[in-house]
Amino acid sequence: MTQISEVQVEVDSPDGTRRTILHELSLTLEEHVVAVVGANGSGKSTLLRLVAGLVAPSAGEIRFSPTVPRSGFIFANPQAQIIMPVVGEDIEFSLRGTIKGRAERTRRMREILESLELGHREEASVYELSSGERQKVALAGVLATEPELVIADEPTTLLDLRNAAEFRRRLLGLEVPLLLATHDLEFAAQADRVLVFDHGRLLDDDEPAAAIPRYRRLALQTPEGA
Repeated sequence: MTQISEVQVEVDSPDGTRRTILHELSLTLEEHVVAVVGANGSGKSTLLRLVAGLVAPSAGEIRFSPTVPRSGFIFANPQAQIIMPVVGEDIEFSLRGTIKGRAERTRRMREILESLELGHREEASVYELSSGERQKVALAGVLATEPELVIADEPTTLLDLRNAAEFRRRLLGLEVPLLLATHDLEFAAQADRVLVFDHGRLLDDDEPAAAIPRYRRLALQTPEGA
């Protein structure tokens, strides 16, 4: 469980002033799949980075129960997290923190790749992969760290319809909790809970069937960036 209490996040502006990008947020996250929606710059990614520990609150506090979960972060662009030039090498690199023996790392790497239908790409260059395959390699690297929470920031943005549908299915099938930011309302509709953000504030917090229609109306009424 993640408990966020009166958290505010501020950043430095080019003119030397401080700008608030997340305003006095209080909520508790305990559902299996939580989707965060909102316009660009609404605070979605800031919330995800806050939970992942990549952003520190300027005020308020964030608490985890019973302990801080080991989280894995999936970015919109998989190139941001694929480190090694060969698929198998990249997954083995992620396994170094948990598995010391090379033979066991190789066995586990192949097991993860097979589970994602990437076994035949073990020796492929990451630069020759399709966008869908790259995103699955990024997911494989995250799974290699045995996360207790997966955080995904617009993970289907660069994917075509077929690959986006497949990647949604794989993320929703994870045994560990999933926190995701997305513009894909079909994806958000499959969550247990939807959070709607606008200009750094939480505007709505409800089940998908209630929150998504209200968000659609908000998005159509308010020009992005207004």
